Amino acid sequence: MTEEAKTSEPHTHPAVSVTGPGDGEVIVLGTTRMRVLEDGSHTGHRLAIAESVLAPHTQGPPQHRHARHDEGFYVLSGTVRFTVGDEDYDAATGTLVMIPPGTPHTFANPTDRPAVMLSTFTPDLYVQYFRDLREALADGRPLTPEANIDAMSRYATEPATDPA
Repeated sequence: MTEEAKTSEPHTHPAVSVTGPGDGEVIVLGTTRMRVLEDGSHTGHRLAIAESVLAPHTQGPPQHRHARHDEGFYVLSGTVRFTVGDEDYDAATGTLVMIPPGTPHTFANPTDRPAVMLSTFTPDLYVQYFRDLREALADGRPLTPEANIDAMSRYATEPATDPA
């Protein structure tokens, strides 16, 4: 192949995804507002990213474990309390918390100010869980503990009834 032929071949690059400040899918669950910045559709489902705003005194989900994905939380503003097993960690602005598969965890905003965090899910599996909860609320179904556990189970997640 000549040098000319090599340079005239088309170069294919993956499409670049840009999510602006007003873009993204919004999911409101109680006092938490989530904006999905990447749902995995541009990353081959390897990574999803969401921004969450936790209102003051927001209780998080029941403590749970993910069997098949890592979850990361970067606190952009405020303070978020992470409970991992039976230990509490107050994560202030600029703190990164990484939760590996199998680790029991939850989070909450115990303060009088909103908290904002960026969450990562690798792979993207868990974003659909939040969509399922939004759909249940939109259909008028209550988010009972049983409904939450059922939704979790579809995404390789279970309640952590013991802090193993």
